[in-house]
This record gives sequence, structure tokens and C-alpha cells, in this order.
Amino acid sequence: MTAATDVRTPETGSDAIDLWTARLVEEGYCVLPDLVARAAVAALDADLAEDFAKTPFAQGGFYGERTKRFGRLLARSRHAAAFVAHPLVQAIAARILSPWCDTLQLNLTQAIALHPGALPQLPHRDQDMWRGPQGEIEYLVNVMWPFTTYRRANGATLVWPRSHGRRALDPMPSTAPVAVELDPGAALLFLGSTLHGAGGNRTTGIRRGMIVSYCLGWLKPYENQWLAYPPPVARRFAPELAALVGYRQHRPNLGNYEGQCPSVLLRGPVPDHLAAIDALRPDQQALVEDHVERQRAGRRVRR
Repeated sequence: MTAATDVRTPETGSDAIDLWTARLVEEGYCVLPDLVARAAVAALDADLAEDFAKTPFAQGGFYGERTKRFGRLLARSRHAAAFVAHPLVQAIAARILSPWCDTLQLNLTQAIALHPGALPQLPHRDQDMWRGPQGEIEYLVNVMWPFTTYRRANGATLVWPRSHGRRALDPMPSTAPVAVELDPGAALLFLGSTLHGAGGNRTTGIRRGMIVSYCLGWLKPYENQWLAYPPPVARRFAPELAALVGYRQHRPNLGNYEGQCPSVLLRGPVPDHLAAIDALRPDQQALVEDHVERQRAGRRVRR
């Protein structure tokens, strides 16, 4: 068990957000113990049991041929929303990502089962899925929620401490990996720039859990959220959750539907023709208003 797991989680408030954000920025990962009730974890795990049983093993060395993975968890279990929308987790993610975006979005929800014989995963950084500048921008925050105990022997996630941020540009990490051992109810948070990988399962049991990640709102997410949660599904979500899976615009005008916020699709019948409405950042709005006023002033002078 890492040292971080010995610290009790404070109340969900500014002090807690400050504490865990600082630790995440310093180490590239942190463990929040006792974040949700074990009964909630068990309920989600039970809802997904049939999916775990029916999903074929993955193909390819990265996903792991003794590993099962599936997404769309918000559509598979009503219990998933409480994890995805956990206020402390979302607040920490917002602290990390907000310098580079207007709004966050859900990058993926993925259930993972490492079966006996699963090999250690290739160490990687999730930010590498996007070909943007590295070393300055954080693109996403990952959250691992264990359904079963995570131990070194059954494939606990391996994390390289302080391998994030500018250190992600180094050819080799300066630290040895840590097997982050977890119990259900805890959560492992790590940055998209942090080197990590699933461990190998040398036991006879199955290691099950869920990864949830949040990314910059202007990126193409790992999981296509609009296909995972089309309007008939997203209408059943709380407005904040629907926004998180993509039913909101990212200024300026990104992700719009016919020039309007895509949340219009969740409000009942949608007209065939909609008026496009500006959705701009304050600086852009001021620039546009100034431009329009100058054009109007010029017209008044010419009259």
C-alpha cells in the first residue's frame, strides 16, 4: 500500500480539493481512500456482472488478450453516474484541466477485468493519444475505481511517480514504478502525462475495476460519447451529467448542433430549422461587439 492510502479523505470542500490537487500535481498520482461506500461499488459490480461474463477477451497486446474491456457504463448501470459525477473527483479534475479549456468532458468509462495469466501492460502515457504539445499542457485526468482488491500479485496498476509534466519529455523515468494497491471504495487519480500500466495477474482470481477519465472539452474523446449516449439515452441523465458527456458547447461554438448547444436535443421535439446563436469566450464576444459597432458607426456616418 502506498503512503497516500494512509491519509483519510477530508470533507469534500476547498481544503480537500487543494490537498489532493497539490498531491496530484507533485507526484503525478494520488490515492483517495474511502471515497465511496463499498456497497455502492458492489452494486455497480453486480450490475456489470453479466457484461463481464459475456464480453469476449480483448485482442492485441495493448488491450491484453487475457483482459476484458467494455464501455458505455452510464447506459449499463444506474449506479455508474455517482462515480462519474463524484463532486470531489470532478473538482480536482477541473483544477488540473481548467487552465487549458472552457469546460471538461467525459473521455471514457471502461470496465476492466484482468484474468489469471494477464501480462503486464506496456507502460504508456494516455496523453499520447493526442498529438499536441507535451510537457506544458495536461490533457486528461484518469480515475481508477477498483471493484475487487488491487494487489501487486493480481495486476495492481503500476505508476511511475513524478514521471509527469515536463518529465514526460525525458526518455526514461527517473523513478521506479509503484504498484498502487487499492481496496473497493478508494480511487486512484493520475494524470494523462503520468507513465503507468496495468500489472500482470499472477493469481487465480480476476481483478475487476473501472477507469473513468475526464479530458479537455475541445479534444476528441477516447470513447465516442454521442454514440455511447445518443439523445434518447442522455435525456434520462441529470443535466450536469448530460453536459459532461457532450451535450454542451465548448466556446467558441465547438460541438454545436445547427449552431446551438446540443442540449437542445434533450428538450423534446426539435424544429427542423434553428437559428444559430453565438457561443463565444468573453474576449471573443468583446472583439465581435467592437467590430459590429464600428461597422454600424461607419454606416451611420455614410448616411
